[in-house]
Amino acid sequence: MLRIESKERPHWRALAKEYGFGFHSMYDQPYWDETAYYQFTLEQIERDLEDPTEEIHQMCLEIVDTVIRDEYWLRRFQIPESMWQNVHDSWQRKEPSLYSRLDFAYDGKGHAKLYENNADTPTSLYETGFWQWLWLEDLVKNGSIRRDADQFNLLQELLMGRFQELASHQPGQTLHFSCCKDTEEDRGTVQYMEDCAKEAGLSTAFVHVEDIGLNGKGEFTDLKDRPIRWMFKLYPWEFMFREEYGNKLAGANVNWLEPMWKSILSNKALLPMLWQKFEGHPNLLPAYFPDDRKLGNLQDYVIKPIFAREGANIEIVQAGRQTLRTEGPYGDEGVIYQAYHPLPKFGDYYTLIGSWLVDDKAGGISIREDTSRVTQDMSRYLPHIIL
Repeated sequence: MLRIESKERPHWRALAKEYGFGFHSMYDQPYWDETAYYQFTLEQIERDLEDPTEEIHQMCLEIVDTVIRDEYWLRRFQIPESMWQNVHDSWQRKEPSLYSRLDFAYDGKGHAKLYENNADTPTSLYETGFWQWLWLEDLVKNGSIRRDADQFNLLQELLMGRFQELASHQPGQTLHFSCCKDTEEDRGTVQYMEDCAKEAGLSTAFVHVEDIGLNGKGEFTDLKDRPIRWMFKLYPWEFMFREEYGNKLAGANVNWLEPMWKSILSNKALLPMLWQKFEGHPNLLPAYFPDDRKLGNLQDYVIKPIFAREGANIEIVQAGRQTLRTEGPYGDEGVIYQAYHPLPKFGDYYTLIGSWLVDDKAGGISIREDTSRVTQDMSRYLPHIIL
């Protein structure tokens, strides 16, 4: 695994405008960065990332099956009691999933270590499935990268195939897409997913989360007062459970993407549960709840809120001393402790790998890097190749 400096394509910003990639820079700082790329061998991809991603995904599904049957664990995962039956039924009905992303620390040697599972609302999908592939094609064409270079990137193909498969169980149904207003990155992600769904032959519509209504029959509706029967929402279940309309979710008769059982996988209480059930697994880091007697085994650790996003409210403790803390609005619902395993550093940058799944199949990787040890919303996105 190498970090290789590279020249920017002179026309890439104009190309980004043409393709609607409006969030390539945010707050006057670059987000997409092609001044360097990461190079892997095929063995590193297949053995160290692809295979563990699919294995850990299956391990996570075993955790869901445990949690939904036990009130104790539902409480530990901070699932509101009013939603227990709904989450249970969602799992028992085998409601289908679309996608997710596992985040790993990996330096090209040894075992990739799982940081967390972004199972409900992962972003950076467009950059991974489409934009970095376009970058590779351009650099191969202009001779900057060898013609036999490849990329671990089946994401767009798998998404379109999955949409077709899901539509076969929802004949004639319109798939609504939704995200919050004033979030350019979220809107870009959802637009890309809607484009993939249209390419797969689906009928689609879009409505902002804030514009979803409720009619007299208890059905959710869009701005044209059409009942919403099938929806992909880039909005977390832990938020939805606690909204005013939370008590309407069960009776609204919506097939959700992601399904309600994903609220268990997108929850960092998953991490100590994984360690408890699969202790010693080479891709897992020791993790504990605050009241676990084994917590004292950790000398250096990271404190993570059960619900948190984009690296917010993270504390790193080394030899009893806090060495890093990020700000944010999370933590009231509780925290977990995970063994400190620092991100690998390439030059001045700490590097995080996101490994994507569509349904149960590993579909590609994304790479984020930062000068901080915690990857946050403004951490840069870099492309990769396989040689």
